[in-house]
Amino acid sequence: MRDGKLGVAIHGAGWVASAHVLSWKKNPHVQLVSVSDVDLERAMQFARRNGLTCAVRGRYEEVLADPGVDIVDITSPSHVHAQQGIAAAEAGKHVLVEKPIALTMEENRALRDAVAGAGVKSITSFVARFNPEMQTLKSLIQSGAIGDLFYAEVDYWHAIRPTHHAWHLHSKRETGGSSMLLGGCHAVDALRWLADDEVTEVVALSNNWKGLFEYDANVVAILRFDGGVIAKTSALFDCEMPYTFNIDLVGTHGTLRDNRVWSRRLFPGQTGWSRFPTIMMDSADVMHHCFDEEINYFVDCIREDRRPHCDIADGYRSHEVCMAIDRSLETGAPVRLPLAS
Repeated sequence: MRDGKLGVAIHGAGWVASAHVLSWKKNPHVQLVSVSDVDLERAMQFARRNGLTCAVRGRYEEVLADPGVDIVDITSPSHVHAQQGIAAAEAGKHVLVEKPIALTMEENRALRDAVAGAGVKSITSFVARFNPEMQTLKSLIQSGAIGDLFYAEVDYWHAIRPTHHAWHLHSKRETGGSSMLLGGCHAVDALRWLADDEVTEVVALSNNWKGLFEYDANVVAILRFDGGVIAKTSALFDCEMPYTFNIDLVGTHGTLRDNRVWSRRLFPGQTGWSRFPTIMMDSADVMHHCFDEEINYFVDCIREDRRPHCDIADGYRSHEVCMAIDRSLETGAPVRLPLAS
């Protein structure tokens, strides 16, 4: 900490980092002290583009050895998130890890255990939780507007093409993981967060209709929650349409469909859907994402010694569900959770 401000290091000077840096710069309680990337020139360009005068590094080890770094923001490629998160935690740094935080259950457990063992604060970058549409839906459920939730659907439909800037990473199993891990994890996490419960069983089907990915691009899964709620989620990468994040929540006294509300408890005599105007979950552009809110929340949790609701331990569970879905695809059978060690 310098001059009462937490020192932040961004590791991975790519597309997502370009949105993160803007949010860090707005927070009055932090100071950007380091930018790093395996490509030093890219890190230098990133620093110049964002008007940063901090240290610029090509070696991650130098970042972790810097006593002025309190928080490490990991925005590197997906397949190195877990190992870099583990190293940051073991170095005593608070850590923000972009999704997916891990591509295997071994990595998932190791990252969870390393963060817990180090006693540092952490956050899984499930930025959808901070979107106003999502927060309004959560508030409506908690208020009893639709009664008891008994069915939920959340879908992640994103037409990812070979023209995507990270296609060489996203399209491969080793570096992209799976449809659920790469993008569908946002939908899975939204289901857990909105249902406020844990998944106990999944079964899934998939196809790879266009054959563009090394893994099946299109996945649909049915989930059962511990409290009895049943749910559906899907991740479609072969779709031809604008980015879509469908949310349907059905309760005993009403229904929520995206920003549409049917609730006689709220609107006696209701004859049609009511809508609440808000910022929707309708864009894959990182500049649309609510990183200001996510990062401000994480900083507050560190300063006030509070546990973030989407810390690595919680993110572990959403990723475990994604991996259970992938296991169901492999075996052709339902899979129970938690997954065996």
